[in-house]
Amino acid sequence: MGNKTNGLLALLGLGALAYWKYKKSTPEEQQAVKDKINTAKDNLNKWGNDIKSKANDVASQVQNKVDETKAKIEDSTTN
Repeated sequence: MGNKTNGLLALLGLGALAYWKYKKSTPEEQQAVKDKINTAKDNLNKWGNDIKSKANDVASQVQNKVDETKAKIEDSTTN
């Protein structure tokens, strides 16, 4: 078996173990796990939105620089 197959089997085994442990836990422990997952999801969404916002800011700055450069070139060719 290759490394990918072994890794996939290990991941599948860990997933099955985690599912079994989750099902055997108390309702309070299950709620704690759900809360952690929701918090992680919210953090990932916030992180993604921050990256998107920064990328849009950079794109806007680049567009402004391009427009400035175009204006300078047009001014220098008309003079």
